Amino acid sequence: MPTLYLASTSPARKQILQDLGLQAIVLRPDVDEELAVAEMTEEPAPEAVALHLARLKAESVLDPSIDGLVIGGDSVFHFEGQNYGKPLEPEVAKQRWLAMVGKSGTLFSGLWVIDHSGGVVVSAAGEVSHASVHFADTIDEQDIHAYVATGEPLQVAGAFTLDARGGALIDRVEGDPHAVVGMSGASLRRLISSLGHRYSELW
Repeated sequence: MPTLYLASTSPARKQILQDLGLQAIVLRPDVDEELAVAEMTEEPAPEAVALHLARLKAESVLDPSIDGLVIGGDSVFHFEGQNYGKPLEPEVAKQRWLAMVGKSGTLFSGLWVIDHSGGVVVSAAGEVSHASVHFADTIDEQDIHAYVATGEPLQVAGAFTLDARGGALIDRVEGDPHAVVGMSGASLRRLISSLGHRYSELW
């Protein structure tokens, strides 16, 4: 059974793997996301950005000591024609939430898996999943300020979560819910299978 490596420090992605019955060694990727997007040669579609960053993150942790399957992931929220990653700053998160109340956007989740068996790249594959997120129209500014003050939305694409406090501010999700949380389990199964490994043997 190959060892799994997760090239992400996202607690949500680690939890998804655990919920799926998988264990992975967590590695910190080294990618300048803003620079990586700026260097994309064409106007970046959200799905292209998500997959590009997922691939860069997976590749950034490779070295000869890594023997197994390396998983990289990244998310991009597309709202009213703009791509949004992590807001990082409270004021940025507040402004996004004020704009999103009662509206909807699409969360794109990129996943890249590298078969690095024996410490070398054997093969790799990627996939993007997505889901439409519909925000409640009954959220007032005081609730937004309180949510941002928790710090929860600052380090997640789109400034919201589905699996924590933010879940109460979302009316419904259409599509893959795991994509909104951070990583599609269905995509992961397909990618691992496409690389020649039996997914169920990783349980």
